Order: sequence, then structure tokens, then C-alpha cells
Amino acid sequence: MMRMGWIAALALALTSWTTAHAQLIPRPFQLQRLNYQLAGRIVDYTHDHGTDNRFWSAALGERRDMYVYLPPGYDPNKQYPFILWLHGVAQDEHSFLMDGVCPLDEAMRSGRLPPAIVAAPDGSLRGVSGYFSAGSFWINTPVGGPYEDYLMQDVWNFVTSHYSIRPEPEAHAVAGVSMGGGGAFHTAIKYPDRFKTAIAFIAPLNTRWQDCHGRTTAHFDPNCWGWRSDFSRGRELLGRFYLFFTVRQSAVSFPLYGRKNPDTTKLIARDNPIEMLDAYDVQDGQIGMYVAYGSLDQFNLGAQAESFLYHAHERGISVDVDYHPWGRHDRWTVQSMVPKALDWLGPRLAPYAPQE
Repeated sequence: MMRMGWIAALALALTSWTTAHAQLIPRPFQLQRLNYQLAGRIVDYTHDHGTDNRFWSAALGERRDMYVYLPPGYDPNKQYPFILWLHGVAQDEHSFLMDGVCPLDEAMRSGRLPPAIVAAPDGSLRGVSGYFSAGSFWINTPVGGPYEDYLMQDVWNFVTSHYSIRPEPEAHAVAGVSMGGGGAFHTAIKYPDRFKTAIAFIAPLNTRWQDCHGRTTAHFDPNCWGWRSDFSRGRELLGRFYLFFTVRQSAVSFPLYGRKNPDTTKLIARDNPIEMLDAYDVQDGQIGMYVAYGSLDQFNLGAQAESFLYHAHERGISVDVDYHPWGRHDRWTVQSMVPKALDWLGPRLAPYAPQE
């Protein structure tokens, strides 16, 4: 058993190194091949393909990667809806090429989604992905850095100044997977003057969820609901994959807030989507919200989603839901969720499609 654990840990470490350092291995023809298959095309602002095309982030004080997707028949003399696509933990912008761009392109090709510009920036904490790398959660934190500023200033200003995007917030959507889904709701709630639509796939929507007995792994029960206030237990288990691969508290909150920050709970509550509903007095219809989650999520994000939905209902806020009873925290679950979400998004952006 110990031997199996050692071998598994070594395999994961090697996989993590390969993923985290993938951008050091040039992929000069990958983007060319992908663009050949798409009806639209991807513009490369990365250093993933042999040339350093990264854009400057004043907030982070460094160059950062991003892909921008332009829809079929893009005409810079016309204005387009805009979708901001946020990746999850242990990923970077490259995940957009793997899982995001093809369903978006197909939806636009088939007319289910109007032509739209999509930006997929890198939100990894140190500019590299990998199974053991921490995530920024797309927010400003004292140790992690100003990733909300990076998103809402640097990414936003770059895309809107380089591409022809409709100015109305109703023409803008923010969508994300896992960490990115929490970031999508945080962004839409805090910046309703920029986004009127938010989509979250398997996302942390109540990062302080625990039941009335203090169990963060418990199923949601509105009659047994507590609020987590201690994030200092670094060994606390947050998720388990394939029996042996565990994710603990120290890997998630410590890189963002530090090990012994007395303000950690207050800061987490400030950016917790469920608590932001109250803090920003969100009203029904102010933001179009779509939540897709699975019952078997290894991080128990199903309970977080259900507590968010329960509180939204208490406030009279309608949220559209895609529930997968066998859904887990994995790419296959998300892949099965994306087409339905894009069908939901299409009519919301359709009034802002470019005029012929």
C-alpha cells in the first residue's frame, strides 16, 4: 500500500511538472492546426507557441498570457458581444484550447450562439499551471496578489481597446469552470456595470459552507447550516481524487492569505459569492445567473451550489440550474454541461449580435 502511494505520488509529480512547464515546450503548429478546424479563429497573446506575444499587466507587474477568440466572419467595423472565459485551479489559459473554444465555435457556427468575442486570460498564481499549483480565484488577496485588478483593469482594457465590442453590459457575459466559476459570479456581482450574465460550472459559490456540526464535507441541509470561520487548519481535507490524491486547506488558502493571517475569514467572506448577494444587495433580474453542478463533486461543491441557490431563492433571485446527479469535479462533467449552458446564453446575447 505504501509502495503504491509512493508510485502514485511520483506519477502525479511528473504529470504536474509536465503540465506546469508545458509552455516551455514550444507548440508552433498546435494553434495553426486548431485554427484550421475552427469557423472563427484564435489570436495568440501567449508564449505557448514559440513566440512571446504576451500582454503587459500593470497590476501584476509582468507579462501575461491570453487567448482571444474572434467569431466567424469577424469584421472590426462591427460591434460584437463579449464573453470572458475563466479557467480553474491547476490550469491556465491553455485549457481554453482544450475544452472551451470548440463548443463555443460550434455554437456560433450553428447559430445557437451569436457571433461573440471571447477572451481567455491566464489566472494561475505564478503564471504556470500544474496539479500542485495554487489558484488566484480571480480576486485580490494579500499574499496571492491583485488578480481582480488584473482581470478588470488589464485584461478588460486590453480587449476593449483592441477589439470592437458592444458597450452595453447586457452584451457581456462572464463564464468559468471551478475556480473560474466562482470568479465569474464574484465579477458579475461586483461589476454589474460591465456584466449582466454569469455562468458557473462546478464552482465554489459558498466557500464558507459547513453544516451545523462543523463538517465542510456534509451534504447541504437548510435545517443544519453553519458558517465556517477557521481556515487555519492546513491539513484539513478539502477533496480527494482516485482514493490517494488529496487536496488540503494549506494548498488553497495559505498561498492567498498566508498561514496565520487573522483577517483570513473576513477576507474570504468579502469575496464569497453567496455573501456578496447580501453585501451588494443583488436584486432579481439584475444579473442573469446560470449554475451547473454535480452531486458527486469531490470538493463537495454541490453543497456550496445548493446553499447558494437556497439563499438566492430566499432573496427572491431566480437562478437557472443544470443539475447532474452523477456529475463529478472533472472535465468530462464540464464538457457535458457546456452545450446546454451555451444554448441558454444564446438568446441573452442575440439582441446584441452585429448587424448585417
